[in-house]
Amino acid sequence: MNEKVRIGICGYGNLGRGIEKEIVKSQDMELVGIFTRRYPKDLVTASSVPVISTNDMEQWKDKIDVVIMCGGSATDLPVQVPKVADMFNTVDSFDTHAKIPEYFEAVNEKATEAGKTSVISGGWDPGMFSIMRAYANAILPEGGTYTFWGKGVSQGHSDAIRRVAGVKNAIQYTIPIEEAMEQVRNGENPQLTTAEKHLRECFVVAEDGADKAEIEKQIKTMPNYFSDYNTIVHFITEEELKVEHNKMPHGGFVIHSAETGEGNKQIIEYSLKLESNPEFTASVLIALARAAYKMNKAGQIGAKTVFDIPPAMLSAKTAEELRKELL
Repeated sequence: MNEKVRIGICGYGNLGRGIEKEIVKSQDMELVGIFTRRYPKDLVTASSVPVISTNDMEQWKDKIDVVIMCGGSATDLPVQVPKVADMFNTVDSFDTHAKIPEYFEAVNEKATEAGKTSVISGGWDPGMFSIMRAYANAILPEGGTYTFWGKGVSQGHSDAIRRVAGVKNAIQYTIPIEEAMEQVRNGENPQLTTAEKHLRECFVVAEDGADKAEIEKQIKTMPNYFSDYNTIVHFITEEELKVEHNKMPHGGFVIHSAETGEGNKQIIEYSLKLESNPEFTASVLIALARAAYKMNKAGQIGAKTVFDIPPAMLSAKTAEELRKELL
């Protein structure tokens, strides 16, 4: 690829900062601008690119090839991406699995009308894990597929704890249960509930004078978050939280178990161990932005997922280099 792909970032939280940091490692790309809903002059960034109000995005239609959308899945992306897909090729990490079909349709309508390409639900799950599940089920269609997340920080669950009365700060780790993973790795194909696959460990800083027993009760009985899990609550100091829990690790496993022939067990396993969830997710989105650019150039418009992208489109290497170095 001779020309550089011009990238814009929309949203400057953990993910946006990760993209800003990691994009310099892609020699075929350049960061052109950062879009924000905040007052642009108030935003302090690590690079020298312009900071632009999201209200002025249309003025940059001819200056940016792909905008990487970095908002949250709950309320930001469903509203923002269909609007931006009317102006730019986009990439996002929408991760509310149950709502992906309807989200796809909303983005697809706008991107198709505008002649743009929008890669949705990128990252590592959905994203890299999705690809592994698809490969495994294509190769061994009668097997069982299991996904385990962690050990890692769940930002949504951590936020839910911080909203409990008496909690000053908190962080929560999702931890896969080793016994369940071993059953899967042994080819037993167990029927596992959500609680049998993961436990949740919480590190909580309580406000002075707060009732810790009541805080623990509120956490453990919280519906949709903790009530269905084995939940462990630790109370620690603010300093301990800052020193021992100041990173955002994550990762997990996709394991597919099946039999071929006369009872021959076949196990496929893919795993990630990440010290920085945002930086790794950013790296995946950068590769997907390269693919979105190539696909749009080839006339492949509308919403796309990782299932629609050939591996070669993710790479900055030529087809000849890929065959020689990686095949």
